[in-house]
Amino acid sequence: MNLILFGPPGAGKGTQAKIIQDEWGLVHLSTGDILRAAVAAGTDLGRRCKTIMDRGDLVTDDIVVGIIAERLDAPDCAKGVVFDGFPRTIKQAKELDSLLARRASAIDAVIELKVDDEALVGRIAQRKLETGGTRGDDTPETLRNRLEVYRRNTAPLLDFYAGQGKLRAVDGMAPISGVASEIRQVMEGLKA
Repeated sequence: MNLILFGPPGAGKGTQAKIIQDEWGLVHLSTGDILRAAVAAGTDLGRRCKTIMDRGDLVTDDIVVGIIAERLDAPDCAKGVVFDGFPRTIKQAKELDSLLARRASAIDAVIELKVDDEALVGRIAQRKLETGGTRGDDTPETLRNRLEVYRRNTAPLLDFYAGQGKLRAVDGMAPISGVASEIRQVMEGLKA
């Protein structure tokens, strides 16, 4: 089973992806985590991406798609993955469909976490407190830019996946357990 979690920054995608990983055994594939690890490790990829990420902009499609293609070849991805932060553009979505098709697979569902923009500001502030500010992109200025980038580049993907009949929406404003329960219902429906 392959899922995509959608929602703006701070919607809870990472939190829910970890729950799905624990309950369903799917690999939580977060491009943001992969890129932040590369930045922290000072790798060539990390150095190229740091400035882009600190602005809240998107890393180029070719870099991200290359990371995903490489990761999908790992044996632990055979059971399926939950994508968190990918795809972010129509081009990436089309390339993901091609990558999966070459592996005789596909996206089973796209789950949108519907949240209120104002609530996101509070969530990001809380995350910054909880992580000690270790994420350079957890600032009010960067959040505003990330929300604009999301609306401009990523939100159109909702129509793309709705057209494929794969889009499901859940209430991302519910408590974590409530969101997880709604996602669980979507996933159970896919198995039926």
